[in-house]
Amino acid sequence: MSSLILTARIDSENQVFFDKMRQQHFPKEINLLKAHLTLFHKLPDAPETYEILEQVLEKPFEATISEIKSIGRGVAYFLSSPELLQIRSSLKHKFQAQLSLQDQQGYRPHITIQNKVKPEDAKQLLQEIASSFEPFKIVIEGLDLWYYLDGPWKHATHLPFWS
Repeated sequence: MSSLILTARIDSENQVFFDKMRQQHFPKEINLLKAHLTLFHKLPDAPETYEILEQVLEKPFEATISEIKSIGRGVAYFLSSPELLQIRSSLKHKFQAQLSLQDQQGYRPHITIQNKVKPEDAKQLLQEIASSFEPFKIVIEGLDLWYYLDGPWKHATHLPFWS
């Protein structure tokens, strides 16, 4: 059975910003995706998955991009959002039996703009960006499911939050 990736959809203005940062700083030869905020890396591609996700009845909500951090061989924007953590915790409980080891671990929501580079290159980018960084707000507008295609992803469905 194939699996699905679950991401949180952010508002279009901030999506453009993160996509631009990723295009500028992610190695071009392996940059197969737009910037994304992953909630789960491997959910079952089954009707039950869609049924569970359709029960996430939320209004769009704000999250704060609170810091930029090194992820070893890259850089990511980390965010603070009690609402997003609550959604993920609830879904983690519902999918517990099907979760991968990666998805069972602790969760720190982030958007990666650089990865798989030399540590010194990541450190340099972090210093450049951090010098002018100020926390800012994004809006979480819904959820997206994706098929993993051994590198690229194919969009499966969008589950919007309703205002």
